[in-house]
Amino acid sequence: MKSKAVILIMFAAVAVGILFWKRSASPDKKSPMEAPAAALPAKTSIEVPFAYSTEKKEWVEAAITEFSATHPDIKIVPIGKGSIEASDAILDGTLKPVIWSPADSLVLKLFESDWRTKLGKTPFAEGDDAPQAALLSPLVFVAWEDRAKVLEAAGNGSITWKSLHKAVSSNKGWPGVKGKADWGFVKLGHTNPTRSNSGMQTLVLAALEFHGKTKGSELKVEHVLKPEFQKFLQELESGETRFENSTGIFMTDMVRFGPSKYDVAVVYENLAISQIANAQGRWGNLRVYYPKLTLWNDHPIAILRAAWVTDEQAKAARQFVDFLHSRPVQERALQFGFRPAENSVPLKTADPQNPFTRLAEFGIRAEVPPVADLPDATVIRNLISLWTRQRQAR
Repeated sequence: MKSKAVILIMFAAVAVGILFWKRSASPDKKSPMEAPAAALPAKTSIEVPFAYSTEKKEWVEAAITEFSATHPDIKIVPIGKGSIEASDAILDGTLKPVIWSPADSLVLKLFESDWRTKLGKTPFAEGDDAPQAALLSPLVFVAWEDRAKVLEAAGNGSITWKSLHKAVSSNKGWPGVKGKADWGFVKLGHTNPTRSNSGMQTLVLAALEFHGKTKGSELKVEHVLKPEFQKFLQELESGETRFENSTGIFMTDMVRFGPSKYDVAVVYENLAISQIANAQGRWGNLRVYYPKLTLWNDHPIAILRAAWVTDEQAKAARQFVDFLHSRPVQERALQFGFRPAENSVPLKTADPQNPFTRLAEFGIRAEVPPVADLPDATVIRNLISLWTRQRQAR
């Protein structure tokens, strides 16, 4: 019995030894020196929210794609939003971009005034980082050619705000300015100036012409308050029953519905360029006409100086803004109907697709009429207030 017990004990000891040897020799068992190193945390990119006006969406998206390929450490987050809508959202804190690019400096000027009133300081970076134009597009008239010829005759060779006023306010309709009776009443269109900066610019240009001014800085609140101007504006607007909030939608409707909806409209040149060729033959010939005095949509790029913007984000934003002003990116603006903001980039090129040569037959031209500077923010606000009061009274 004792010998049998000894054998069992020896057998158990051998089994435990074999088991221990297998476990120690297992390839899954590694010494502390052989254990894999802890994975390094992935490098996070700097997020830079970029709010921009939607009419330049294609240009912006192409630029972001190219920038991201060479700057993987910076993530530009695009936020397409109407200029006035974005201004309101930034002011109330529901939109917090690092970079903002509305369609024009008119909106930027109003925003800065509101921000200073609210917080007592500038909302923008200064010096080399101060807001500067990225793209250019003047405000133009788009009109059906047969109607435009009548308006040009009434305006001594060009479409003017005074000739438009005479045509729109006539109870005789088109015959009142020697147009055809079957055209009905004269239909002038522009966007809502309380929601769209092209509509806001329309009011400024009409006021400048009425008062014989060529500089926005010469326009004062007293000019807006003059009863004769108020009567002029009310009559000028009498032919419009609906004001779109988007210039892009407005331009599309101009082409889609033809002169049954609009005889002449006020839009950005780049939007006219995008639609003008497709419009031909649908309702006659659609052409672009330049007013005697215009305003730029200069698409300023502003780096915000706000509580939510970190130094790291501001530094990354500078790199992206510099990239937007680089020659290749500025040259690409021509593809989308914009004029480059950088003087070193030529407007006319050998490219057969260049719109400033390709669309010359439809009235697009490289030369622009004189461009007015912007009125003071108080003047703009009073113009909008007058327009709103008149609309509510109808």
